[in-house]
Amino acid sequence: MARASVPPHDVADLALAPEGERRIEWAGGQMPVLAQIRERFVAQRPLNGIRVAACLHVTAETANLVRALGAGGAKVSLCSANPLSTQDDVAAALVLDDGIEVRAQRGEDLDTYVEHVLALLEGRPEVTIDDGADLLVTAHAKGGELVDGLIGGTEETTTGLVRLRRLEEEGKLRCPVLAVNEA
Repeated sequence: MARASVPPHDVADLALAPEGERRIEWAGGQMPVLAQIRERFVAQRPLNGIRVAACLHVTAETANLVRALGAGGAKVSLCSANPLSTQDDVAAALVLDDGIEVRAQRGEDLDTYVEHVLALLEGRPEVTIDDGADLLVTAHAKGGELVDGLIGGTEETTTGLVRLRRLEEEGKLRCPVLAVNEA
């Protein structure tokens, strides 16, 4: 079900959305706990109005997470943390069916990746969900409003945590970060 307005995006081909929707729905059936959280989020809207930027693998599983956050009221944007794992059909479905700003293409080069991270940060996220710490590290490097509005973030990888702990040791980390794999 396509939306009336298409959000800003940089995906390979929006025509891939129907296949992406099928893939997302199948994966969602394998994620019952996230489905329960999404149902609760629809009713409670605990993230209402919060701007969330996610730099993750753009897969059907991630799409279900992003949809759950949206169901909770968050305004979510997504870019790819790994261009080799990006599922172009899933990216297209999130743009067309969910109105989510997605900036991800399978095989994108480093310059494009950097552009995508910066584009998400232009939305002034309050929460980041990172796989490698590029969103938070870049926000801290740019400073100003990018960091001032941060409530916090999450980090999935050991490499990302090393980068963030270095910022913390230097007294430069300006928001709390949840180390997902240590939780």
